[in-house]
Amino acid sequence: MPLIIGAACAIGVLIGSSLDFSDNSEGLFAKNAKKEKLNRLIDYIDYEYVDEVNTDSIVDITVNKILEDLDPHSTYIPKKKYDAVAENMKGDFVGIGVSFYTLNDTIAVIRAIADGPSEKAGIKAGDRILYADGIELAQNTIGTDSLSSLLKGEINTIVNLKVQRKGEEKLLNFKVKRGKIPIKSVDAAYMLTNKLGYVKVNRFAETTYEEFETAIENLIKQGATELALDLRDNGGGYLDQAVKIADEFLSKKKLIVFTKNKSGEINKTFATDKGKFENTKVYVLINENSASASEVVAGALQDNDIGIIVGRRSYGKGLVQREMNLGDGSAVRLTVARYYTPTGRSIQKPYASGNKEYFNEYHNRYTNGELQTKDSIHVNDSLRYETPEGKIVYGGGGIIPDVFVPKNTDFEKESLTYMLRGGVMDRFIFNILEKNRSYYNQISQQEFEEEEMISEEILEEYIAYLNEFNFDFKTTNYRYLLKKYLRATMAEQLFGTNAFEKIINQDDAMIEKILELEKNPS
Repeated sequence: MPLIIGAACAIGVLIGSSLDFSDNSEGLFAKNAKKEKLNRLIDYIDYEYVDEVNTDSIVDITVNKILEDLDPHSTYIPKKKYDAVAENMKGDFVGIGVSFYTLNDTIAVIRAIADGPSEKAGIKAGDRILYADGIELAQNTIGTDSLSSLLKGEINTIVNLKVQRKGEEKLLNFKVKRGKIPIKSVDAAYMLTNKLGYVKVNRFAETTYEEFETAIENLIKQGATELALDLRDNGGGYLDQAVKIADEFLSKKKLIVFTKNKSGEINKTFATDKGKFENTKVYVLINENSASASEVVAGALQDNDIGIIVGRRSYGKGLVQREMNLGDGSAVRLTVARYYTPTGRSIQKPYASGNKEYFNEYHNRYTNGELQTKDSIHVNDSLRYETPEGKIVYGGGGIIPDVFVPKNTDFEKESLTYMLRGGVMDRFIFNILEKNRSYYNQISQQEFEEEEMISEEILEEYIAYLNEFNFDFKTTNYRYLLKKYLRATMAEQLFGTNAFEKIINQDDAMIEKILELEKNPS
């Protein structure tokens, strides 16, 4: 399981590379012998080789191999994957605004996104979308890509939907005007105490700061004067978004981050006078999967003696990528600089031993005890730095927290929690909701929070459901955990990610530590 988790973390970090640079590489490449040599080889294979060969695939393999030998974070994005990758980082797309399953060969609406086109048109959770502009969707011949293209489209265009709703004899007709649908990067924002607000950011996309600003403004209205910023499992993203968020806590002219490129040119970024949480208490939650832009935020606050970093040592990615178009719809994200925290430390962990060893480092942390005790974290005394107030910090691989919180040592529980967060119970909960959709669609979030919602009967039904798939865990030992995740998943399908995180965090070790620090400040 540690290897599986480590691999997942590595993928997340690759996706979360710092992407704040535009492509200004036009005109950099003069004619040279090395480039001509590769071009000539491809031409020979195209025109002279005895068998038919897909030279596009050869080029893709070559590009990947070249980048792999450079560093772990220079990556190639093939043409067929570019749109999906770009959309994920863009922060929104144009569509009808529903989350759905393809259930029994039918599009079943899990939830209409709040204030989105479908909700405004009257589509509800549990509806089955059978036709879009006269095209039948309930058939095996339509793949996921085709399905998405039918529901997506140009902004403000109309799509005519025919919907089957439980309790209605005839199909319902809806005209839905496509609009911009956010891909949220702020999962949750709510009050932990009467003065401490909480915000969870899952990545740094184009709209992250805008989402964050809206979230903290709402928290301030609720009385927040302090903030807990949760960057656990945040693999990074756009550096400029991280800088703007760090600026909320730092006073004017404080150094946030600086980068150094191949020629030694240094580019420094300083805080402005716009921060809403300057000179106040802030906690930043990090773990072994917090990387890149997340580490910029944590490092900037730690090095400026602002706030308290809580959790475990972060991933250790201090390489900056620039996206460069390769001219055929594909692109490369090439490492062009390193970033450094205000004290001058690089937090990039070593990668000289190759990519395999680099991405396997999670397993090393797991086996050497670092995830359980702070004393097991190896530090290089030659990379020792001092903050303005005399706090000792270290470079050489990740941000070491001020307050350490160990990872759960119960392997069964850790593995079960990881899988439950991966969505194994989504369809089960959807089916539970379908049994009494009219009731669940009218219940308010406050009513939901006041009711038990997950009965022993539902829990037993879920355990039996897991057994059908030979789910190899001693579920009877973790009935409380299963019940919590069933309740959280139900809350998410009815009310969104904020409701999910609020339930999941109720006995979270790091949040418990923050609340303890609030009661007993040192």
